[in-house]
Amino acid sequence: MDVLLVEDDDSIAEPLVDGLARYGIRARRVVTGAQALAAPPADMVLLDLGLPDIDGIEVCRTLRRRTDTPVIMLTARGGEADRVLGLELGADDYLAKPFSLRELVARMHAVGRRTQPAGAVGKASKDGTQRVGDLVIDRRTRQVRLHGTPLPLAPKEYDVLVALAEDPGAVVTRRTLLETVWSPNFFGRGKTLDFHIACLRRKLGDPAWIETVRGVGFRLTAAS
Repeated sequence: MDVLLVEDDDSIAEPLVDGLARYGIRARRVVTGAQALAAPPADMVLLDLGLPDIDGIEVCRTLRRRTDTPVIMLTARGGEADRVLGLELGADDYLAKPFSLRELVARMHAVGRRTQPAGAVGKASKDGTQRVGDLVIDRRTRQVRLHGTPLPLAPKEYDVLVALAEDPGAVVTRRTLLETVWSPNFFGRGKTLDFHIACLRRKLGDPAWIETVRGVGFRLTAAS
């Protein structure tokens, strides 16, 4: 995920950029509203409202007229009126400072799932199938074929594979996989996910299909 971070406070922005990188999220930072409006397109915008030149509310209003890129407002303005105004102007979510990095990342993934267009990279085609290299996933029948041969996947193995295939090549965090495949408040053993990843790799016949990004999560790649 390529994110535009609009934040003028170094003490907030610098650790946030580093923290997001640990989750496989690249954040390009700008410090003013004018820079935000002139920046190249991003997958998502994290927008502070207290900017030195243009109020973040106006930045959000302008962005929404120009693009449907998801916007999450990050601000010290936690009042109900500010939240309602931000959402009515088109923000996809509103997070009051201070906030935890884990909550922000969870909200980013949730917004991404809600707003990702049907034709986006990693989505299934109109007939319900998706191809990643020689791997074909049929979401209507929950069947997977590799080199034309059906793979006998257990239900959770299939769900993990589909979650990774939402954006092939992108890192999916361990927490996102657990919350997507098991439950939003999963508190079970972390080895549950590792077990299913190991089973998937064995059935795919090549561990290179699923790459481990140490300390972050996993990504699906088309093994050669």
